[in-house]
Amino acid sequence: MKKIIKIVGIVFVYIVIFVSMSACGNNQAVEEQGTYQAGTFEGRGEGKNGPIVVEVTFSPEKIEKIEVVEHHETEGLSDKSIQEIPESVVAYQSLGVDTVSGASLTNDAVLTAISEAIEKAGGDVDALKAVVVEKEQSDEVIELTSDVAIVGGGAAGMSAALRADELGLKTVLFEKMSYLSGAISISGGNQVVMGSKLQEQAGVKDDSVTSMVADFMKNGDEKNVPELLTLYAENVGETTDWLHEYVGIQYDTDLHKLAEYSHDRELAYTDGGPGFAKTAREKIAETKIEVHLDTQVKQLTVDDKGVITGFEAQAIDGTTYHVQAKAVIMASGGYGNNKELLSDNLKNVLYYGPESSTGDGIILTEKEEIDAATRLMEYGKTYPNGVEISEGKAKSTIAGNIVVFKQNAILVNAQGKRVVNERASNREILEVELAQPEQMLYLLMDQEAFDLFKPAVAESGISESDIDKWLANNGSTTPYFFYGETLESLAEVAGIEPAVLTETIATYNGYVTAKEDQEFQRPVEFMPKKIGDGPYYLIEQKPRFATTMGGLVANDQLQVLNKQGKVIPGLYAAGEIVGGVMGDDSPSGANNAWALTSGKLASESLSEEIK
Repeated sequence: MKKIIKIVGIVFVYIVIFVSMSACGNNQAVEEQGTYQAGTFEGRGEGKNGPIVVEVTFSPEKIEKIEVVEHHETEGLSDKSIQEIPESVVAYQSLGVDTVSGASLTNDAVLTAISEAIEKAGGDVDALKAVVVEKEQSDEVIELTSDVAIVGGGAAGMSAALRADELGLKTVLFEKMSYLSGAISISGGNQVVMGSKLQEQAGVKDDSVTSMVADFMKNGDEKNVPELLTLYAENVGETTDWLHEYVGIQYDTDLHKLAEYSHDRELAYTDGGPGFAKTAREKIAETKIEVHLDTQVKQLTVDDKGVITGFEAQAIDGTTYHVQAKAVIMASGGYGNNKELLSDNLKNVLYYGPESSTGDGIILTEKEEIDAATRLMEYGKTYPNGVEISEGKAKSTIAGNIVVFKQNAILVNAQGKRVVNERASNREILEVELAQPEQMLYLLMDQEAFDLFKPAVAESGISESDIDKWLANNGSTTPYFFYGETLESLAEVAGIEPAVLTETIATYNGYVTAKEDQEFQRPVEFMPKKIGDGPYYLIEQKPRFATTMGGLVANDQLQVLNKQGKVIPGLYAAGEIVGGVMGDDSPSGANNAWALTSGKLASESLSEEIK
């Protein structure tokens, strides 16, 4: 009996062991059959301003959590991408989620980072991209009435809205992108402040409307519309004071010395364009202004007398808005990102402006029943200092150029010869650049200057990782970033005759010693030191544009005119959509100042009409 019990016990033990092993095997099989390796994995993508790093947590069967742990994107522009894309990927277990309008580089970087983490966890990125995300569209129709309805939430639209609200007008603002700020948030963050208290406090007390008009006419090749330019010059100082004192915009205190201006009349915003945008958004949040983001205006409404009575708009979720207003301000920006509206010359220039500049104001008002007039549509503000980051697209090096041209950097052509005063106006440098066979110059720097250049261009979205990547290519592909330990090795890799480049540097250094640029008259205050020790760098400088000079025809009340020269009742315009104030070119800080000044003035003008 004991022997039988012992045998049964042994059998039982083996059964337990077998069952346990089977269970372990089954668990292992479950893990092997799982979609992911459980755990947290890191992924990286290259955003507009630098790397975006995510940490993605997986269970065997799903993506549990995504956290963005590092990014350098512009506040306000990228917030929605950083927050909503990870949330949507988790909610829908898909990489085919909706992205955020106006932030394509950030969108792509976030998705690239998440994809890298998924690959590390053993997931199938292609399969997740194929997962269809179906969102139910709203069929709701909302009726709105207001005193003033504004199309576009950039500098002009925000300025117009703030002034209209201050004047006691019921105000609605519609913006097709996911954020307010438009082009000003990616601008250099500078503004003309002529006639303001800030200009006087900075030491310039003898500037005038006459002087500003003369400078702008010269810069715009006398193509400027005098009545608009005078309106601008007469009101930009008061607008600056209003922005500073009422809106709360902060400015740096040092006026800029620029070749375009006979008097120092430009200041930078504290924290640049993004700093301006943040402050303006915060001020709008304190008001009664009704803001609708991610909402595209589809058509203006016109009564049987030709009066603009409002517009129809549609939100990204499908909601339709019927807006009735006593006046509409068109502040929808330029048309640089719409090749159908560009001249042949501009089509061949690198674009670096906002995705939103698709000429909506031109398209909405060209309808037969409105028939708005346009002018100077063939012109755009072209700068000579772009690097081609992808086909047809540019980033600006201007912030870095400004820093290094105060030291010892120079511009040379493809033959290694210096051809221009580096401190000349952008227009003068551009004319020289366009005259080169390749329509390109190169920025030449020693190591000391390059160390100043790298952090300065970060505000334009060129990160140190971008520069490292481009330098690794050493001119094998655009953007052309060449380097060499010596001038001779630099010349060799760039295809320049070494003796020519060496002679160019020796000649320039001789001018530094003599304290006189005998060739191009670069001001001696901007050549304090010689080009020194290597390594040496050559960086491409190509024409780039963002801002368009043409647009709607408006009078000095900022009322839009039709092709017969008559006022279109109820329709006003402000900012870049207004054609003619700059002529064929705009000097530094001018576009921001015009947008803000004209936005404020449009609301003041219409308030007199509708009261």
